[in-house]
Amino acid sequence: MYQSYWQLSSRPFENSCDSPFYYPSESHHGALLKLRYVVENRRGGSLLAGGTGIGKTMLIQTLLQQLPETCQPQVHIVFPQMPPDQLLAYVATELAGDSINVNTPTIESSVRRIQSFLEDNVTAGRHAILVIDEAHLLAETGALESIRLLLNFGFDNHPGLTLILVGDPSLLPTLNRMPGLEERLGVKCLLRPFQEEETLSYINHRLKAAGCARPIFTTAAIETVHRLSGGVARKINRLCDLALLIGYAEEQTEIQPSHVEDVCEELVAVQID
Repeated sequence: MYQSYWQLSSRPFENSCDSPFYYPSESHHGALLKLRYVVENRRGGSLLAGGTGIGKTMLIQTLLQQLPETCQPQVHIVFPQMPPDQLLAYVATELAGDSINVNTPTIESSVRRIQSFLEDNVTAGRHAILVIDEAHLLAETGALESIRLLLNFGFDNHPGLTLILVGDPSLLPTLNRMPGLEERLGVKCLLRPFQEEETLSYINHRLKAAGCARPIFTTAAIETVHRLSGGVARKINRLCDLALLIGYAEEQTEIQPSHVEDVCEELVAVQID
């Protein structure tokens, strides 16, 4: 709606995982390097933790795009809230790319399928990646222990796959109570919100990726965005997107702090109502 007014080629603050919009803050870039190290050196597991909306999914998608072609298959599970037998069956199907004519295979049959596939995959010179998003939910279903056992599959002195657990910080104390899994994680990364200067760089980076050729948000407006969002990427996106809409509707030439504050007040009012 507002792209042509602001002379943009696309909407800059969508919650999408398009690689041009990835912003490498200090926290995110450090986590990306650690995760690449784990995968490319064929370590067994790793953890990526952070609050809601902080950019975990964007970082994982960026990681998967940067990995060498030998890191296949890449399985990204975004809804893991299943009983252990269903989750293992789903993992087996996603890894192997096939299915069996059984409503819910037994845990034993799923484990055999996974083991057989991983052995063939390693023999072919490939290394599988298994990413489980919302991994803090695994503790509720009792599936975390079953997932841990997948790290027991080793071939040629290397794990058959790299497991990346992605979840809220609540996953950290859960892992501390499971030393058998915690000790198998090569690295643990905790993402933090943007600092104020990072919020400024993030907004300008997103605008540039969307084809922006001039400043749109004043420095004071960006400072207001940071204060109201706490440096959380998803909140920044929401505030900036609606501020651009309001600026377009009012035929403004730039976004001022008042536009951001008005957007925030309206969002809070809607939530209260």
